[in-house]
Amino acid sequence: MNILFCSVGRRCELLKNFRQTLGDDLKIVVTDNSPYAPAPAFADVCYRVPLINDPKYVPMILDICKKEKIDAVTTLIDPEISILAAHRAEFEELGVEVLAPYKETADLCFDKYEMFKYLKENGVPTVLTFGSFADFKESYDRGEISFPVFVKPRTGSGSVGARRVDTLELLEEVTARSPELIIQEFMNAKDMDADVYVDTVSQEVVAIFSKKKISTTIGGANKTISFKDDALFEFVKNAMKVFKFNGPLDMDLFYKDGQYYLSEINPRFGGAYLHAYGAGVDFPSFIYRNVVKKEANKPVIGEYEEDVVMLMYDSVVIDKEKNLMDRMQEI
Repeated sequence: MNILFCSVGRRCELLKNFRQTLGDDLKIVVTDNSPYAPAPAFADVCYRVPLINDPKYVPMILDICKKEKIDAVTTLIDPEISILAAHRAEFEELGVEVLAPYKETADLCFDKYEMFKYLKENGVPTVLTFGSFADFKESYDRGEISFPVFVKPRTGSGSVGARRVDTLELLEEVTARSPELIIQEFMNAKDMDADVYVDTVSQEVVAIFSKKKISTTIGGANKTISFKDDALFEFVKNAMKVFKFNGPLDMDLFYKDGQYYLSEINPRFGGAYLHAYGAGVDFPSFIYRNVVKKEANKPVIGEYEEDVVMLMYDSVVIDKEKNLMDRMQEI
């Protein structure tokens, strides 16, 4: 299998996971805008490309797919997901499986307020969310929500700008200064997430790995512990019925008073997917079976051990600058 990871950045361990599973049956091709990205050190081929909003970007990615005979493409940053989804037909003409959701679902995942409205319309329990201070104030005056609340950017990733707010005066000030923020109910609840694989052949959910968050940093969880709950598995499967996903995704959840709530979905490999892989939930093998063998995967939901802990830490790539520059090919 020849797989292309776009905007690969720091995702070294994920590439190592793919190599561990597939060995010599795999060619890893990656792209990045910077020659100082560490993950290309673990790829077979690396291309330096412009920023994703450059008009030349998508044609370059398509050219890379042709040149490297790519079987599947995915991205590791949220803003690029909708771009791949929008050009799905062009990739499919080249025989490339796009491991990203279909366009409408991709757009919903990127816009957290639109996601909230969609979940409410479809009866999926979610976190109460307001798109503006004015809307929040009306609800607050009616006694439908109280402080504290949580604010975060309507679009984007990495939790930049997310914070707790405790007073109406501060909330008005914060949202006036940053109108792109949405306002959410503060969930005093158990924080967890699930790595999910939607089979690209059957379009069914075939794997769910759930974990409680022990510790988080900007961008996601860095210490987690696995658990199983049939109620969570059913919640995830039911929520997936109103979307069109294709491949791996990461779902953020809360558990409060006996009920699961869907917070948001990152339709790509989550940063903490490493935990699922380490516990034996092997998405690289699922992708290989879908893409190369053209076969559906058998469901393995809940087939892992509980109380397996992931403790994430930093590592480094040490190399000569000339080697970094030489590694990045131009297309």
